[in-house]
Amino acid sequence: MPLAYVYDRFGGPEVEHFADLPRPAPGPGDLLVAVRAAGVNPVDWKRRSGRRPAGAPAVVLPAVMGGEVAGRVVALGPGTTGFAVGDAVLGGPTTGGYAQYTLLPARAAVRKPPEVSWTDAAVLPIAAATGYGAVRRLALPPGATLLVTGVGGGVGVAAAQVAAGLGLTVVGSAAEDKRAFVEELGVRFVASGPCLAARIPGGVDGVLDLVGGAVLHESAALLADRTKLVSGADPGRRRRARRRTGGAGARPGDPGRGRGTGPHRRPGPEGDACDPVRAGTAGGPGRGRRTRPGQDRPGDARVRRIQ
Repeated sequence: MPLAYVYDRFGGPEVEHFADLPRPAPGPGDLLVAVRAAGVNPVDWKRRSGRRPAGAPAVVLPAVMGGEVAGRVVALGPGTTGFAVGDAVLGGPTTGGYAQYTLLPARAAVRKPPEVSWTDAAVLPIAAATGYGAVRRLALPPGATLLVTGVGGGVGVAAAQVAAGLGLTVVGSAAEDKRAFVEELGVRFVASGPCLAARIPGGVDGVLDLVGGAVLHESAALLADRTKLVSGADPGRRRRARRRTGGAGARPGDPGRGRGTGPHRRPGPEGDACDPVRAGTAGGPGRGRRTRPGQDRPGDARVRRIQ
C-alpha cells in the first residue's frame, strides 16, 4: 500500500510516523494526485497537537499531515471536469499532503506552470495565496506605499512580490540578518524591533501585518485610513488592537488626511516614547488625542483578519 506520514493521536513529534494507507478513491469533483512535493507549514504541527479553529470539523485519526501539494493527476472522480490524467497541478488536499497519493478538489486546484518547479509549486497554495489575497484586499492604487511587517516569512515574501507587481512601493520589516534577502525582492528594508514606526518617517498608505502584538498596534498608527490595514494576528490580538487603536488615527476630513505622518515622542514610561498608540497620539503634528478602550470615531477602521 502507498506510504503516508501520519499521526494517530494528538501530541508532539513523537506521535508522527510513516504508515501504509489505502490509496484514496476520488469522489465527484475530486482529482487523485500522485504527490511530487508537499509544503510544510505551522498549521501542520498545530493540528497534530489538537488545535483547531472553532467550528472546524473533528480530525479523523490516523490523519495525514500536510496542507499543500503539487503532483500529477492519475485519476478523476465521477463527473469531474476541467482536468485530465497527466496534468501537473497544485492545491490544498483534503486527505493530507505527506503521502504518495492524495485528493484535491478540482474547484480548488490549478495547473502548475511548466517553468515552476515541483517544490516551488507545492508552497504556493497556503503562504503565497494568503499574501496575494491580503494585498488584493487592501486595494491600494499604483504608486501607494505598503508596509509589510514580517516580510521575510513565506507570506511576506509572496505579498511583497505581488505588491511590487501591482506597482506599489513596498517597505518591509524583518530581522537584520534578512536584510540582503529582503532587498533582493526590491523591498525597502526596515529593521524590526521596538520603535518600528519611528524608522518609517514618511508614513505609509497601507499595512499588511504578519506579526501582531505591539508591532500591529504601532503600525496601525502610521495610517490615516485604518481600512487599509489587514492583519494575520490571532483573534485575541486583533480584539486588543481594535480597543487600543480606536480613534488614534486621523479621520477623513482632518487636515493632512492621507498618510499618517509617523509617531510622536513624549516623556513617559518606557514604551510610550515610541508607541504612538499607547501614548494616544494621532497622525499629525499637534493633533494628539487620548481615547478610551472601545471609543470609536466616525471613519475609524477595524483591523481586518486575513481570511
